[in-house]
Amino acid sequence: MGSFFAELKRRNVFRVGLAYGVVGWLLVQITAYAVPAFSMPPWVNTVVFYFVLIGFPVALLFAWAFELTPEGLKKTREVKKHHSITAHTGKKINKFITSALVLAIAFIVYDKFISTPEPVVIEAQAAATSIAVLPFVNMSDDA
Repeated sequence: MGSFFAELKRRNVFRVGLAYGVVGWLLVQITAYAVPAFSMPPWVNTVVFYFVLIGFPVALLFAWAFELTPEGLKKTREVKKHHSITAHTGKKINKFITSALVLAIAFIVYDKFISTPEPVVIEAQAAATSIAVLPFVNMSDDA
């Protein structure tokens, strides 16, 4: 079992999973802001979330089955272990994860501290300043 986890680590599956998780979260958050801004239907948020969710195991499968080499993308079993550059690729993925996390933190800071909520107009206040004139009916004998 230990060799399986060592192989997952060597093939950068954990790093790809973390990178996909961070980028997927950012995509879902950006969509949550973009959907109302562009007057799109609310189901777009759900569709994007499910695409990100369904794509996660696919990304892990590709990280397991393929390796990025100087000649391009190759099946892992076609690359000899002593010719593998997964350590170099892992460093690039680490830089990508760091950049994505910086973007995620910037998004959270903007959302929580910088952006101001839209002012809400309460209709009851507008109605309180109006005047209503009611007709009176003279019910007495005195005109």
